[in-house]
Amino acid sequence: MEWQEPAIVLEVAPYGEADALVTLLTAGQGAWRGLVKGGNARTKNALWQPGNIILSRWAARLAEQLGSFTGEMVRPAAALAMDDRLQLAILNAACALAAGALPEREPHREAFAGLARLLAGINISGFALPALVLWELDLLRELGFGLDFSTSAVAGDNDRLAFVSPRSGRAVSLSAAGEWAGRLLRLPPFLVEGGEPDAADCLDGLKLTSHFLARDVFGARHRPLPPARERLYDMLADREEKKCP
Repeated sequence: MEWQEPAIVLEVAPYGEADALVTLLTAGQGAWRGLVKGGNARTKNALWQPGNIILSRWAARLAEQLGSFTGEMVRPAAALAMDDRLQLAILNAACALAAGALPEREPHREAFAGLARLLAGINISGFALPALVLWELDLLRELGFGLDFSTSAVAGDNDRLAFVSPRSGRAVSLSAAGEWAGRLLRLPPFLVEGGEPDAADCLDGLKLTSHFLARDVFGARHRPLPPARERLYDMLADREEKKCP
């Protein structure tokens, strides 16, 4: 049994003295674990880094076996993000979310395509953070927990959508929120209207997606959000707090 596809490296863990246990994400195979022989060696270590986009090949005698990976570099996203703390945090958060949220050996083509776009532009200034928010929304939708920003959850209101109900995941207009605004999640304008978000908008977007990822995806498995995702949010929140006079 074997297959060959473009893939994203999601997780890498030592396996024995020299080998590595690797989780890849491909469009056709989904999240897939396999053994990389000599994966911890210096000659191979640069290839098997989370975030890298590679051409992968998996082979095993039987389909249910762990099998082994080989690969060739397509885009070294990990190296491109290495010198920027925020870019590296975004890369690690996205890979950890994909590894923890997607069931093994089940194709999720949109999740793969969106993550590949994010990682392909990881070192483009101002691109990766809003791309992460949008990808997380797409991930929720693909897993069956899509949020509804089409109309207000309260009938009869047609002004600007400004909040999201933490219970239903539906948008709430500015006038309909009223005294309940403090209990709702802020809906950043770029998620409805497009445009260029600032850091505060992205932080609100991450707060929005993290609520539903924690409750519906990871909470259903009795697991917390990945630490890498929590660290990214804390980093951004700390930066925004320092901007305040």
